[in-house]
Amino acid sequence: MSLARIYSRAQVGINAPEVIVEVHLGNGLPAFHIVGLPEASVKESKDRVRSALENSQFGFPDQRITVNLAPADLPKDGGRFDLAIAVGILVASGQIVCPDIHKYEFYGELALNGEVRGVNAILPSVLAAKEQDRCCFLPFANDSLASLVNGVKRKAVSSLQEVWGDLLNQQPLPLNIEYPDCTQAPDFLLDLSDVKGQPGAKRVLEIAAAGGHNLLFLGPPGTGKSMLAQRMATIMPTMSDDEAISTAALYSIIGQSIDLTNWRQRPFRNPHHTCSAVALVGGSSNPKPGEISLAHNGVLFLDELPEFERKVLDSLREPMETGTVTISRAARQMEFPAQFQLITALNPSPTGSHTDKRATPDQVMRYLSRVSGPFIDRIDLQIELPRLTSIELQSTKPEESSAQVRARVEAAYYIQLKRQGKVNARLNNKEMNVHCELASPELQFLARASEKLSLSPRSYHRVIKVARTISDLKGAENISLDELKEALNYRAFERLLAQLAK
Repeated sequence: MSLARIYSRAQVGINAPEVIVEVHLGNGLPAFHIVGLPEASVKESKDRVRSALENSQFGFPDQRITVNLAPADLPKDGGRFDLAIAVGILVASGQIVCPDIHKYEFYGELALNGEVRGVNAILPSVLAAKEQDRCCFLPFANDSLASLVNGVKRKAVSSLQEVWGDLLNQQPLPLNIEYPDCTQAPDFLLDLSDVKGQPGAKRVLEIAAAGGHNLLFLGPPGTGKSMLAQRMATIMPTMSDDEAISTAALYSIIGQSIDLTNWRQRPFRNPHHTCSAVALVGGSSNPKPGEISLAHNGVLFLDELPEFERKVLDSLREPMETGTVTISRAARQMEFPAQFQLITALNPSPTGSHTDKRATPDQVMRYLSRVSGPFIDRIDLQIELPRLTSIELQSTKPEESSAQVRARVEAAYYIQLKRQGKVNARLNNKEMNVHCELASPELQFLARASEKLSLSPRSYHRVIKVARTISDLKGAENISLDELKEALNYRAFERLLAQLAK
């Protein structure tokens, strides 16, 4: 046979489109051509494949070799096609005879001695191969990560010789190597009991964790804003398998190693205020996920909020609503998931406190105006943290631990999943009419409060969602006036702006 068709996969954002590696051995002067929109790293695979084949004691065909990576209009990059190209040459030259070659997919970069090296973005490839019911030949270095996907057929290889031995049934490789479950119970270095005082802020943190709400901490320096935000992940519900794999897939795209002992823990991202919109949202000529996608199913914490550029903050507005971010470039368009929970913190004045009389109301307003109204409108919970008294600082009274709070959060979280299949913060208006129905007295109260506080329609609906979460934490079936009053109380930033505008 002088023609071979081998299956592999490219990496385009979070997707892994199928690539058919077609290898043809023809007559003519010896040559080696790769076509199908290969980038430089793919073109260089010619030398890697030739050396790997010769150093693995295989014959390299003295013919005109043409490798086509189909579809031809899909850009290909990286060394992930080396193994598929090498296997294609062996099949086309008759050194491997395997009638079932169409049932396999191959990914891996070749070293010059024939070893198979690991590649990035292995999880999207394995998930796509599972849908096609194909067995994956993948680098041994990637196999433990690929084992997180249930139901996929895979064989881990260390060298080209092992692939040859398996396909000819001379030395079959083990199918689906099992690894010990090294996932540990959450053992956080940080704990909510480390934070002294601030019962109101802890209450708001619990509501945010239970309902998936965005949160803003407002207060002078040293009141515990950052400490509370860093402990958010310790009280959030444990991720499901699907959530954990989708988050791990994003990290595998950027080549970041994943610790299999705590891969179920929710990510916590804390970008510096000097970061650009591309770093936050994602981008570059070959689009990569940004901080908001790396915080998928976890927490994105923006400290010193007014110090971020306004256009950087406003670039978050759409992902906060949709849970995805679409990056469009001239050559390609990619979509990444970004279902993050936003926590922000800021001082109410450029001097630290708006009551220290070191800044005029106009200066404070200019400082706070760096954060746009539509951005604040998308934050469900806003609370001001008071300064701690010396008695609170020196208190030895034991505070509530993260484990105790997480137990209540998980109880409320599972109530929401059972009732509507998602957290309250992600309910749309149609679903709210079903699951957040208000009685006549509550509707009248909310209407009066909305007029008095000049709530936007978005803020109006977010107040109802927060009230729904508070009632879930209580285990109540319906939303009462008490929950609505508490939800309306968490609009501290808007109250401060109204106070300064007088």
